[in-house]
Amino acid sequence: MDSMSSRRLRAFKRWMKSQGIQWSSDAIHFQFTDDNEDGISVIAVRDITQGEVVASIPKAACLTVRTTGASHIIGETGFGGCLGLSLALMYEISLGDLSPWAPYLRLLPRSQSLPLLWTLSEVDRFLLGTELHKIVEEDKALIYDDWKESILPLIHPHNLHPEFFGVDQYFAARSLIASRSFQIDDFHGIGMVPLADLYVYFNHKTGAEDVHFTCGSSDSESDSEGDEDDTEADLSFTEHTLDQVPSSPLPECSSDDLKVLEMIMVKDVKAGVEVFNTYGSAGNAGLLHRYGFTEPDNPYDIVNIDLDLVLEWSTSLFSARHSRARLGLWRKLEYSGCVSENAEYFEISFNGDPQVELLLLLYIMLLPEDDYHKLDLALSTANNDKHSINLILSEKGNISLVKGSEINQDLLLTESVCDALLWLANKRESLYSTNSIKDDIEALGGCSEKERKLYHSLMLRVSERRILEKLRTYASVGTKLLNFTKQKGKRLKRS
Repeated sequence: MDSMSSRRLRAFKRWMKSQGIQWSSDAIHFQFTDDNEDGISVIAVRDITQGEVVASIPKAACLTVRTTGASHIIGETGFGGCLGLSLALMYEISLGDLSPWAPYLRLLPRSQSLPLLWTLSEVDRFLLGTELHKIVEEDKALIYDDWKESILPLIHPHNLHPEFFGVDQYFAARSLIASRSFQIDDFHGIGMVPLADLYVYFNHKTGAEDVHFTCGSSDSESDSEGDEDDTEADLSFTEHTLDQVPSSPLPECSSDDLKVLEMIMVKDVKAGVEVFNTYGSAGNAGLLHRYGFTEPDNPYDIVNIDLDLVLEWSTSLFSARHSRARLGLWRKLEYSGCVSENAEYFEISFNGDPQVELLLLLYIMLLPEDDYHKLDLALSTANNDKHSINLILSEKGNISLVKGSEINQDLLLTESVCDALLWLANKRESLYSTNSIKDDIEALGGCSEKERKLYHSLMLRVSERRILEKLRTYASVGTKLLNFTKQKGKRLKRS
């Protein structure tokens, strides 16, 4: 850590003390990492035991739409959420040393290295074919519109300094909020929590964390994406009344701000061991999108198969009318894929297993006409009471189409369904660049992690393409098992 970073860290510690923020200096030590000036490594100075309080943060010390000097502007506009907090953060940065949060803000990076801040050409170059490509393009357009329609009109009427409220500054603020903010309570909403967001930047390890944040009050919870139940956490927030107000008080707030957020260990950590944090059960697409990094062999990785891609496969074999009718029947049975915004899709797990709803849709698309009409008639005569339907749809046995009941996926794996899965896997693979997965793996092996954009985009692409390989294996093994069963059946008949 250089002398400038050291001075900033010391100033931040002095500021925390002045604001009533307390931490166990005998238990934890935090410092800038050697290879990442924005990262924080946290080491246990001594053995830390489960249930131990290692820090407490007054709500009044948090930067929120209620505590900021721009609260009057935010109140007039009615801004909330990320939009309101972005305005608050930009406003305090514009004040420089006059901001009550100046020592804290000097410790923050100007922005977080997220795909949101990449140029459109970089998004196309690095993310083509991945789960993030369209998402980041849409994010950039929506956030630009937010700035143009909401922030830009405020600059002159409120005498704000344009150089601190431009579109680049707004994107930078949004990147910090996306990666570092917490939900505090109903009064404050989301906010920047000094010290806590240093814990956010503990080195990350999926499934092996030592600290985790959640607000213990009944009306709020952590803003971390994909948070698990508190019993799986390693550190939690609880709410207690503050005995003394900060010696250098921040802007006036409600009486609720005389409460502190306590950070409590929920696992033992040995002295000298680096303390790990988790960002929840997020795959590499989610980690890169919100935090700017990926992780090798992330067990929460998934690949999505869009419903539109399934319909493209169907219309390559059948008429559009056939596809619409089969999709309608599937929906009558009250099945659907995952829905996000205006998109509907099916997840392929880290192990290559397709979502059962996808298998059911493929199965219904491929039903012989007689079986299709039989099922459609049963639905009509039962007044769409799907709970009474249990039909024999193939020679393989009974398949219950009652939503929520356990379905033996092996019964859905006909040879035609396996062929459909192979088609979908290959078509989804074609969305990436012309490079093969072997090319991507070799490029990743020769890439330094310091080349953040290239490295993490390659990691994402390789992890997704490996899942597609597993999906192809899943379909191929299913076909082989079917053929084996058929051959075995023929031999038994002969005998």
